[in-house]
Amino acid sequence: MADGPVRGWQEPPIQTAPPSASSAGQEAIDLAAKAGLHLDPWQQHVLRVGMGERPDGSWAAFEVGVNVPRQNGKGGIIEARELWGLFIGGEELILHSAHEFKTAKNAFRRIERLIRACPDLHKRVKRYWQTTGEESIELHSGQMLRFIARSKGSGRGFSGHCNIMDEDMILGDNEMDALLPTMAAIEDPQIWYLGSAGIGAPSVQLGRLRRRALAAIEAGAPDPSLAYFEWSADLHVKECPQGCDKHDDRASDEAVLKANPAVGYRLTLAKVANERATLSADGYARERLGVGEYPSDEEDAWQVIGREVWEALADDESAADDPVALAVDVTPERSHASICVAGHCGDGVHVEVIDNRPGTGWVAPRLRELAERHGPRCVVIDPGSPAGSLITDVTEALKVDPDEEVEEGKEPRLLAPLVQTRVRDVVQATGQFYDAVAAGRISHLVDNAPLATALAGARKRELGEAWAWARRGVGVDISPLVGVTLARWGLFAEVEEPEEEVEPWAEYG
Repeated sequence: MADGPVRGWQEPPIQTAPPSASSAGQEAIDLAAKAGLHLDPWQQHVLRVGMGERPDGSWAAFEVGVNVPRQNGKGGIIEARELWGLFIGGEELILHSAHEFKTAKNAFRRIERLIRACPDLHKRVKRYWQTTGEESIELHSGQMLRFIARSKGSGRGFSGHCNIMDEDMILGDNEMDALLPTMAAIEDPQIWYLGSAGIGAPSVQLGRLRRRALAAIEAGAPDPSLAYFEWSADLHVKECPQGCDKHDDRASDEAVLKANPAVGYRLTLAKVANERATLSADGYARERLGVGEYPSDEEDAWQVIGREVWEALADDESAADDPVALAVDVTPERSHASICVAGHCGDGVHVEVIDNRPGTGWVAPRLRELAERHGPRCVVIDPGSPAGSLITDVTEALKVDPDEEVEEGKEPRLLAPLVQTRVRDVVQATGQFYDAVAAGRISHLVDNAPLATALAGARKRELGEAWAWARRGVGVDISPLVGVTLARWGLFAEVEEPEEEVEPWAEYG
């Protein structure tokens, strides 16, 4: 290697952008430096290309996507773009959104410090709004930069000249439906998506951007409205022949340099080696090498249970008779959880997703509320699944008397029995659910979007002569589907303590 410090790739292995006649990127770079923010070459590259302009001065790219592993410095790109929009571009409203409120608030604090430290910029600020949930920076000339946490309704009513979508690996249709239309009435708007590798089901919009970029690269013609930059390794697969030189070795420094442009600036190979020794193989590949999981294309949908078959079972008059069975499931990345119900309905079984929400902290208290209200015959959790970690919290939440002291060797009294499945139970539950759908003995409500989305993206994991729902490599949140499958099984299961689990879940997926 040449003399000098080791550097990561300053231009990404995956890039596409429409042609431009000029760029406002250098203005953004120079203004950032004036505020004390000195950008790495790769950050400058993204700004120069992403802020490319057509001959008439309009943006060459309406959408700009930046996909880079964490701790590389994407925040510097965001801050430089926002400073330009406020102080040079004259953008009346810039909306900065993040998946979590704390992320948006931290971004506000960073750019506030930059502006306050630069007298020429600070004097142009009319007010720094620091009210919780309404953090913003307003200039005397009327421009405003506003920070919000994303939700189904956030951003409605605002017409942003520029939308900054941070943490775009957790960005779905609801958020896009709320935010993107705010730009419809704006002349020459621009939207920036910045985040790290896809994490499966939550990465809906990132998956779309990435597919567009790869299609443009394969076609040899840029997407007319998308500039996309991705730093990621292309790892060997089991089919690679010995000596393959077309893919990257997971343990190599070359893969790290390809995926991390900040190596030599704020990251070192020594620190990355520590991560490689500590993280799981999949975690290291995702978090440091940019190897993500992305939702599937629409044409790949409904492969296991046909859409027409499922929709034919919809009935808004359907309802579950007591006693019902409840079940809980959690996505592999723990981004979402579902509580589902099944109950007898005529000659069949009604299934429904009661809750499908981000995170897992809400599950146990919600289960207690449901158990007190409905008195279910059981609550089903698969201990070998990601939901297994909730068993202790759920048990505590379901105690009839939370303060009751339980004698050693005895089980606490619960509002509903907690049934823990065995591997064969999960396989049987999946087959029984499939057979019940095929026989028309399942009913569900017409408007149950999380369940329909899960079925649309569901895949099989073959287990010899049987199969179960595949969790890994599936581009949607299938926890609603796994939940109703287990709830239906729980409706017929014997309510007693299960035998000790002897077959590891990893063997069955």
